[in-house]
Amino acid sequence: MTVIDPDTTGRDTVDILDPDLLRDPVSGYSRIREQAPSAWANVPGLGPMHLATRYADVRLVLNDPRFVMAAPQRAAGGPDPMELQLQARGVPPECMPYLRAGLTDTDGADHARLRTLVSRAFTVRRVAALRPRVVEITERLLDRLVETARAADDGVVDLLADFAYPLPIIVICELVGIPEADRYRWRRWSEVLVTGSGPEFGEALREMIAWTRELIEQRRAAPADDLISGLIHAQAVDGDRLDDVEMVSLILTLVIAGHETTAHLIGNGTAALLTHPEQYALLRRDPEITSRAVHELLRWCGPALAARMRYASEDLEVGGVVVRRGEAVMPMLVGANHDPRMFPEADRLDITRTPESGRRETHLAFAHGLHYCLGAALARQEGEVAFAALARRFPGLALAVEPTRLERPMAPGSLRLTALPVTL
Repeated sequence: MTVIDPDTTGRDTVDILDPDLLRDPVSGYSRIREQAPSAWANVPGLGPMHLATRYADVRLVLNDPRFVMAAPQRAAGGPDPMELQLQARGVPPECMPYLRAGLTDTDGADHARLRTLVSRAFTVRRVAALRPRVVEITERLLDRLVETARAADDGVVDLLADFAYPLPIIVICELVGIPEADRYRWRRWSEVLVTGSGPEFGEALREMIAWTRELIEQRRAAPADDLISGLIHAQAVDGDRLDDVEMVSLILTLVIAGHETTAHLIGNGTAALLTHPEQYALLRRDPEITSRAVHELLRWCGPALAARMRYASEDLEVGGVVVRRGEAVMPMLVGANHDPRMFPEADRLDITRTPESGRRETHLAFAHGLHYCLGAALARQEGEVAFAALARRFPGLALAVEPTRLERPMAPGSLRLTALPVTL
């Protein structure tokens, strides 16, 4: 059971590395939300901060522009906690600007400028036009999955490694313009950046930045119908363009976040459907509910447990607690997405769920407000295609192990599997 203890000042304090909380973050943060909704936590590498766990509080922090990404130390010209954490993980000094120049690190006019320029290249039309290709890639990967199952003595395949991971990395690389021959590099680099540290981390980052800068130069000389070319030529009304550091930063973010999050949406979502066979049966019988199913799976088992921490730019109240100017707040998406105040029977998976508010998307799996996930539409599209194809092609899809034997890394910020063994 997750322990909530008062600190020396009497504040409710949570250890986010508590093994019970890491093992079952949904139940753990639900308990925190109900017993100490504005608890205090000391996050390793980032320092002390408030945890926002109720839906209304999380949405407030995500939406209120007075909560900013820039730490007070950074505004004063010094290294902030995020930069110190990156240094500790092995980020070389020359690489640091590429990790701090993106959409997730900027506020106000700087953020609006980047968002405007990126949106001119990463359009809804471009994502929608990609759907037939997503379908084609999905079918090809599932054909291979069948072949792999036939070749296995026990018929067991790893749906995560053989389908959930390859689909989004192929899609995002094609969208961005990364040649097929180089995609294995990006998969390797991404794995290191997500899980590694030290010299290996720094070397992977150097290689990725150098390779991306070279690809940008190639597209300047010979533009193509891809996102890199679109970013190069994106221009604001006043003639403003992205510089090379900004472009590299955006490409790194799109590729890494664009496949890691979607891969684990497919992995978590498939596991959820197979442990709730009545829900999988609903999806098989009625493909028209696939879009609603994806939204519900994002709410119920979305891979991001938390959004990036924000800093109060002035004294602000969250959930009845005053957050002082300069203090940090971590918006816990997992707590918000299971809040019964917003979602009736919040702990029940219901892929036919219709938001009472009438809004299509009420969950916060992609955050909210100015920093709403840029790739949300693409992730939803890939999820819709993947789940619809699985339900259509494999009505007997089943876990090959007991649900309790599905392994997850003990990571405080994400919900993901290490493997998903299934039979077709």
